[in-house]
Amino acid sequence: MTPLLARLKTHVRLKLLALALLPIAVLLPIFLGVTMWHWIGRFDDLLIAKVTSDLRIAEQYFLKIEEAQAQSIMAVGDSRQLAQAMGEGEDVLHRYLADAQSRMGLDFLMVDTLGPQTDVPDTVRKLLEASATPSLSGLIVVAPSELERLGEGLSERARLSIVPTSGARPLEREHEDRGLILWAAYKIEGADGYLFGGRLLNRNLDVIDRMNALIYGADSETPSGAGTTTLFLDDVRISTNVRLFEGDRALGTRVTEVVWHQVVEQGQPWLDRAFVVNDWYVSGYMPLTDVTGRRVGMLYTGFLEKPFADQRNGTVLALGLAFLAVLCLAAPLFLRMAREVFAPLERMTSTMKQVEGGNLNARIGTVEAEDEIGAVARHLDRLLDQVKERDEALRDYAVHLNDLVDQRTQELREANQKLEDTYAQLILKEKLASLGEITAGVAHEINNPIAVIQGNMELLRLGLSDEITSEVETELDLIEAQTRRINTIVGKLLSFSRSGEMSDHSSLVNVSEAVDSALVLVAADLRQHKIETRRIESDVPLIEIVENELQQVLVNLFINAAQAMNMGGTLTVEVKPLAQNGKDGVAILVHDTGPGIPAEQIDHVFDPFFTTKQAEGTGLGLSISQALIERAGGNITVESMCRRGTSFSVWCPVASFCPEEE
Repeated sequence: MTPLLARLKTHVRLKLLALALLPIAVLLPIFLGVTMWHWIGRFDDLLIAKVTSDLRIAEQYFLKIEEAQAQSIMAVGDSRQLAQAMGEGEDVLHRYLADAQSRMGLDFLMVDTLGPQTDVPDTVRKLLEASATPSLSGLIVVAPSELERLGEGLSERARLSIVPTSGARPLEREHEDRGLILWAAYKIEGADGYLFGGRLLNRNLDVIDRMNALIYGADSETPSGAGTTTLFLDDVRISTNVRLFEGDRALGTRVTEVVWHQVVEQGQPWLDRAFVVNDWYVSGYMPLTDVTGRRVGMLYTGFLEKPFADQRNGTVLALGLAFLAVLCLAAPLFLRMAREVFAPLERMTSTMKQVEGGNLNARIGTVEAEDEIGAVARHLDRLLDQVKERDEALRDYAVHLNDLVDQRTQELREANQKLEDTYAQLILKEKLASLGEITAGVAHEINNPIAVIQGNMELLRLGLSDEITSEVETELDLIEAQTRRINTIVGKLLSFSRSGEMSDHSSLVNVSEAVDSALVLVAADLRQHKIETRRIESDVPLIEIVENELQQVLVNLFINAAQAMNMGGTLTVEVKPLAQNGKDGVAILVHDTGPGIPAEQIDHVFDPFFTTKQAEGTGLGLSISQALIERAGGNITVESMCRRGTSFSVWCPVASFCPEEE
């Protein structure tokens, strides 16, 4: 570790200085970098937008030339002078056409009947023969032999030597002999023939220089850096104002392979930087198509990238140098301004080192600064005074600490012994309470079946006559069923006392049938209390529960309702499907017309040993019923209104499997 880094970690002056300079030395360069990156991107986007606009202007100009040429040839074809010249003989016609050709700046102008000896290129002839319109125009690529028929010297003018160009695709031929012609044809009214004319674009510097002047405001003598335009036949420059190293026009040079592939082969424009002959240009290329729709060349506009790149890089360099200058000027200024701040901090650091070494009498002393740092220094001296006082107090307290520990240990032993004795008493009381609940539950649950048996025996005695009917057999069966039920209840209570298991295995239960069975069991009690029964049923699915337990719960609810309606009333039992918490289930609603449960007691009806019938009952019926239903995954709720009756709702979830799957 260098001495400077060591001081930076231990000297508060350098730490605060680094913290003060951090925004300038780190955050500001990041901000400048992000800003310059965004600015450079916007700068490049503007260059691409400009070359896109230039290319669009060049395209419109080229289309304007084509349209103007077609209009001029059409005007000549409709003129009376042409008709008059055609009537005066071949020589007069040739002189008139030569004069019109010179006036319109065309390379050829002729009247042709499209016969066997026609001079019109074969592609144009086929288009004219197939067309129903009187005029056609466009671009066409013409072979050398066809150029000679169109005009003397056109073949020689079209011929260009292909110049090897960096990045161009491989090509075996050394010359470009074909010609790119902008032509127009018009069918002469009243004559069997067409007026056919056009201009050869190979070496046509007049068209390309006018286009360049329109876009960039330059003429043929202006250096190419101001902006350049070019016409391509395939990938060869046939008319351009791009210059070679020697200053000559770059005729015969070729475009790079990547540009040719995108523009000519794929038909997509190129709007990006590209290497043009000998330098990088911000370039725009678009495909040119002939009259048949085939891509035959390209139209190009562009300008040198270097002047703009130099300007951009110069701006970045200037901003970087300005940042370094600000940083160099700011560092000494921060050091001078921070000197008064650092001095009290260094005194505080020195004092704390002395205190750590054991000198509790060390102090910072008088600090003249009235700012926050001076206040901290004075506060630190006061804290050191308090530390010294508490150190002396702790030393005195340590002398008596052992006696105090022995005293507290003895008190803890006595408290622990009392806690163990109390815990043993609680266990004994809990056992006695459980035994009382079980005993009371047995007595309560046995009384209900015995009451049913007695009621049915009474009916049996009243129903006996000289003629024995089927009702006697039914009552005898009920007596036998209830006797078995007594044994089942006792067995459940015994198993409860062992392991908490209170039932047999569950099965699929039809709720409506279980309600019917429970009503039969309590029919005697209901008749005794003059209670009318009302049933409301819906189609409900099966539930999974121990059938005897569900019957036990329903009997308990029905008997409680009967006892509540001692002077008569209506017991309403409704069975319906009901979903709770997104889970399908079945609800059994038991409603009586009794006096209701007081509001202060309704929250305790499911508590063990709680009962509203002071002279009878143990208060275990609803508690046990709740435990049975909750063990089956359901719940019991109660609602009651004074003098309007009480409603119990027993809800159980639908069985999770079908009988066929058991």
